[in-house]
Amino acid sequence: MRITTQSAPVLVVGGGIGGLAAALALAREGCHVKVLEQASVIGEIGAGVQFGPNAFAALDALGVGERARAHAVYTDHMMMIDAIDGKTVADIPVGDAFRRRFGNPYAVTHRADVHNSLLEGVRETDRIEFVTATRIAEVTQTADGVIAMDEQGNRFHGCALIGADGVKSAIRQQLVGDPPRVSGHVVYRAVIDAEHFPRDMQWNAPVLWVGSNCHVVHYPVRAGEQYNLVVTFHSRQQETWGVSDGSQAEVLSYFENIDTRPQRLLSLPTTWRRWATADREPIAQWTYGRITLLGDAAHPLLQYLAQGACMAMEDAVTLGAAVRACDGDLPRAFSVYQDARATRTARVVLSTREFGRLCHASGMERLVRNALWKNRTPERFYDALEWLYGWKAETCLAA
Repeated sequence: MRITTQSAPVLVVGGGIGGLAAALALAREGCHVKVLEQASVIGEIGAGVQFGPNAFAALDALGVGERARAHAVYTDHMMMIDAIDGKTVADIPVGDAFRRRFGNPYAVTHRADVHNSLLEGVRETDRIEFVTATRIAEVTQTADGVIAMDEQGNRFHGCALIGADGVKSAIRQQLVGDPPRVSGHVVYRAVIDAEHFPRDMQWNAPVLWVGSNCHVVHYPVRAGEQYNLVVTFHSRQQETWGVSDGSQAEVLSYFENIDTRPQRLLSLPTTWRRWATADREPIAQWTYGRITLLGDAAHPLLQYLAQGACMAMEDAVTLGAAVRACDGDLPRAFSVYQDARATRTARVVLSTREFGRLCHASGMERLVRNALWKNRTPERFYDALEWLYGWKAETCLAA
């Protein structure tokens, strides 16, 4: 089906960062899009997010780069510090030399600000419609389209469908049916007002304090008015994938033998949110005719490389490029998009797991990690990051 003869909208299930990015990418290629969101209002929850140069390349391609940049905090360094002895393991400058190498900055921002930037771009087009309070439970393909049915039995007709419904995707469950891989790692997140954050630790950098089976991350958001605080540990108990309220006592019990600087941060939050994390094994196929997956629905990953939102936006840009390359033939475009993304996103999923293992190293493995990265030049770090941060929209279909 060509865009010029589109008889029904493309359905996008999910109105998060990935869903909005997909809707915007498709609308920019002339498609009419209907976004089906389970929440009663279009919005974003969560806290801080880190954006590498590849994220800004995607945002620029979606036409909202300047909006997103206006809300970002541009950091001077990325730092890893050993939480056991307090010594710096790696200090990577992300200033002018970094920008020259990758063509874009490294920044930290708030998820809601990124979502709003995409939403503002979406609202500037009349090709995108929102339907809220709609949780899709089942999808069916017909000879010339798709039908999505929600939990109340309402039916939505489209010419194609994008499942951007997150890590617990109902669309993936129906198409693939694979189980999640519960990591056993628990993440606590909180946002602290700058006035309550230790002044001597208000560094303009994402700082990663790495301990034995645990770590602490902090960085500024919203022009330095707040600080995002994230702690992660290997749980002592059997975890069930999900989100709940957290307990400060639980956090403190996992961080008894770390440097006093990150230790004192753990008592700052008045409320915590607790994530028992999971990913899935990478798959080579997530496109089935007129239905495809995007973002966490296609390739959920753990948080260690800060690439979840980045990969979803890369997906969206690549999807739009595939629609253009295939002259609006959506089933063929979905296949081209999948083939361009499957290996890269699998590498990110697997590399994220490995980086998490290195972050939480103990014993001799910890000492080897520290020795390998000690005194490494910025250029060597940049070389190691080229595969990830060097992504460009112009060549996104090259795979």
